[in-house]
Amino acid sequence: MITYAFLFSNYSILLFLRGLTASKVINKYFLVMQNIPSVDLRDFLSDDPKRKQKFVNEIGKAFEDIGFVALKGHFLDDKLVDELYSEIRSFFALPLETKYSYEIPGIGGQRGYVSFGKEHAKGRKEGDLKEFWHFGQYVDKDSKYASEYPDNVEVKELPRFNSIGKEAYQMLEKTGIYVLRALALHLGLDEFYFDNYGKQGNSILRPIHYPPITSEPENAIRAAAHGDINLITLLMGAQGKGLQVQNHDDEWIDAMAEPDELVINVGDMLSRHTNNKLKSTIHQVVNPPRELWGTSRYSVPFFMHPVSDMKLDVLDNCIDAENPKLYDDITAGEFLHERLVDLGLIKK
Repeated sequence: MITYAFLFSNYSILLFLRGLTASKVINKYFLVMQNIPSVDLRDFLSDDPKRKQKFVNEIGKAFEDIGFVALKGHFLDDKLVDELYSEIRSFFALPLETKYSYEIPGIGGQRGYVSFGKEHAKGRKEGDLKEFWHFGQYVDKDSKYASEYPDNVEVKELPRFNSIGKEAYQMLEKTGIYVLRALALHLGLDEFYFDNYGKQGNSILRPIHYPPITSEPENAIRAAAHGDINLITLLMGAQGKGLQVQNHDDEWIDAMAEPDELVINVGDMLSRHTNNKLKSTIHQVVNPPRELWGTSRYSVPFFMHPVSDMKLDVLDNCIDAENPKLYDDITAGEFLHERLVDLGLIKK
């Protein structure tokens, strides 16, 4: 007899199963566990082929099953993270008129400050209860993408905010490249398939401030249910609970990770490119209990985008008789534009 223990939403179920393989049990009865799977990037970076393949198998399975994973062994150290959060808190504590001076019109919020309530989830009218900042890609002037990417905005009151943001951006991008290499192998592609798309990609580092709630929200939460636009999202440990993931039974579960882990999830671009083989999972940030309304929450996701001319056409090896092609051909730039319209950041 084989025993399997699974932890769901808020309770444990112990099942004693005889004569069934683990895969059949999981596929037939269970769809997602409470805690997202944890993997270690150092396995992939090792010289041991077995450890490398172990990482490929584990992250591939996690992204097929739930679309989320917790990652150890990344390139962010504690000092960098602590200093980044310190600078973020300092920026959002600046006077409103100072922050507004960094809100740049006409670029869809792709750089600089985006004010409270401006962004909303696709299909919703209520603005999210957040304000945020965007650091974008750093490219040389002779890059073919230099004219496409707006310049990053420098905060003159906080010079270290600018430099620490750039450093965090580069370490998260480096981590993301290796994650994409593992996913390429999982998909049966060349290991470096995503390199030409991810390097110099239109990626965004977004420090977010969810301010204290001062009055009863009217159908608004800190971040309404949504899927991310990009290839993958890398989220460093948020300062405050609230992130929830929707499982296949439409239940919301808390996405918890250890302090030294990044939470990484599949975005809509990658899900589309793989014909939903890799799952872009709906997630949200809920409001805290009333007794904690007076507290702020800070979060720093890194949205890893490809270059705009990447074709998101469904990969041939993700189409078969049981999985027909689900999406029309589109470029990453075209898809991003559609979604920025949906989010209310740009007009049609």
